[in-house]
Amino acid sequence: MLASGILGETAESMMRALKNGAGGVVTKSIGMEPRDGYLNPTVYSFQEGLLNAMGLPNPGMENYKQVIEKLKKESGGIVIGSIFGKDEQEFGALAKTMSSLKVDGLELNLSCPHAKGVGSEIGSDPDMVERVVKSARTHASVPVWAKLTPNTDSISSLAISAEKGGADAIVAINTVRAMAISARLRMPVLSNRYGGLSGKAVKHVGLRCVYEIYESVHIPVIGVGGIYTGEDAAEYLMAGASAFEIGTAVAERGPQVFSAVNRQLFAFMKKEHFSTIGEMIGIAHRQT
Repeated sequence: MLASGILGETAESMMRALKNGAGGVVTKSIGMEPRDGYLNPTVYSFQEGLLNAMGLPNPGMENYKQVIEKLKKESGGIVIGSIFGKDEQEFGALAKTMSSLKVDGLELNLSCPHAKGVGSEIGSDPDMVERVVKSARTHASVPVWAKLTPNTDSISSLAISAEKGGADAIVAINTVRAMAISARLRMPVLSNRYGGLSGKAVKHVGLRCVYEIYESVHIPVIGVGGIYTGEDAAEYLMAGASAFEIGTAVAERGPQVFSAVNRQLFAFMKKEHFSTIGEMIGIAHRQT
């Protein structure tokens, strides 16, 4: 699936992901009101990945409705609506509205590492995670996924709280809080100073989190973080993921990465004598 935050601004861009082999798309994260985000520079690209601090810019739920309606009508694909809020009341209201647009599921952004008052600032508190998920679950008519932050001492505790709140699945991980400094300018690169690190640099953090969560909850885990190849995807499946999302690789290589990963994953399965995806899920736990 297409991860949230990449190609999620228009129906047309998300349809490109679906046409290129994505099994579904997760929209950009949408809040109650329009939000401009941070001033530039907001993105720093380097060989091992991407550092960004966009500040959750979005048009607000009312203005985004037409994007989802067009996407559902013209693509017929699987669409997961990503939402963020400052407390359980906002998440509940957003879950109700997003569900009414006939999305196939909701992804709760409890993990953005650089936006004040939302994301990981509330998603690092297990009690808040449980309350937010419970509120969204109460108001949603579709499955609810909780996207968790790796910027915590125990992502398993957050996953257990999300499961208690009624989450149907856990998504791990969002970006890792980080920064870049320009030695020549003698100052931070991003206008917000701190941002979220993604891409190749975080794959092994993501694998560790998925592995830990798989042993802590009874609901499916969806892996995301540094997936560029079919073998990367296989590693996440073996750690315990039932599905996976791709983000930074799409930004770097274009939506064609979905069909490439699909081909490589099936080639890997044939070479390693796996008949189904299910045979790989969690197998790394049985080998230790």
